Amino acid sequence: MSVPRHWREIPKRYRLIGSKCSNCGRTYFPPRNVCRECGTTKLEEVKLSETGRIITWSVVHEPPRGFERYVPYVIAIVELDDGTRLMSQITDCEPEELQIGTRVHAVFRKIREEGESGIIYYGYKFKPIK
Repeated sequence: MSVPRHWREIPKRYRLIGSKCSNCGRTYFPPRNVCRECGTTKLEEVKLSETGRIITWSVVHEPPRGFERYVPYVIAIVELDDGTRLMSQITDCEPEELQIGTRVHAVFRKIREEGESGIIYYGYKFKPIK
């Protein structure tokens, strides 16, 4: 991801800003310009819930380039309390502690960095509620 694009997306990444269809009420993350459900372009930005539950999850052992030092790590589909579904890394727990339905909440964490002196990317991850 380019540095300018990263900076433009900071508000959405740091505050879980999505879009909501004014016609049918469906919410999306990341935000969309057209509703997949009804086809309207009348969507507004909304602050999404920061809590939800794990729908499904998987442990990554063979990561994409740049994420080798983080393995193994958990990626999950999280359904937020407002019904929006998104993909996120699950942090601060061991994989064997997780199960479908585990309650989670959004936390602010380091995602990755580019090289020894490169830009550090921060964003949301989810953590189990204990």
